[in-house]
Amino acid sequence: MTHPSAQGGHNEGFVRPERRRARSGEDFDIIIGFLSFWALVLLVVTVWMEVTAQPALGWALGLLATLLALYGMVRLRRRLPDRR
Repeated sequence: MTHPSAQGGHNEGFVRPERRRARSGEDFDIIIGFLSFWALVLLVVTVWMEVTAQPALGWALGLLATLLALYGMVRLRRRLPDRR
């Protein structure tokens, strides 16, 4: 019996450049979703802290940082190909 790679059954970790580029686009989509979730959570917490007259500066700065990271990720994602 021969090894599967000798028969052409496996590629032994070789990934064509176009597949690697598509996979990186999917990774960006996951990160964008993760950042969006936390931006929404921070928005709700910041609004709640403001409405209840508690200190909200730290929460607002965290929201700002998350939104800036999200904006940067969306701009980077536009350069990559669409998901298939």
